[in-house]
Amino acid sequence: MDYRKLVEAIPVAKRELLSNKLVDLIFSSKNDEKMPSQLANTILHYWQNDILISEPGLTALLEAAVLLEPDKTVAAFTESELLDFAGQIKEVAVAKT
Repeated sequence: MDYRKLVEAIPVAKRELLSNKLVDLIFSSKNDEKMPSQLANTILHYWQNDILISEPGLTALLEAAVLLEPDKTVAAFTESELLDFAGQIKEVAVAKT
C-alpha cells in the first residue's frame, strides 16, 4: 500500500483528529515489537518538530498503526468518517494475514 498517496487524499480538516487517534493507538499497542526502530525514530522526529499532522508525519503514523494494530486502524478511520480509506486499509490488513 502506498501510504503517502492515501494520506494525500485525506481531507486536511480530518488530519489532526486522525493523527491523534493514530498516536493513541500506537502508544497503547501491545505489539510494539513489530515497530521497526527507523519508523519509531521517524515518528519521534515529526513529533518533536510538531509536524505529525503533515503529510509525511501522518504517513509514518499510518504505516506504524497498520503494522501494529490493523483492525484498530480501520476502526479509527471509520470513527473519523473516512470509510473509503478504512476499506482500503482493511484490504491490506487481510492480504497480510
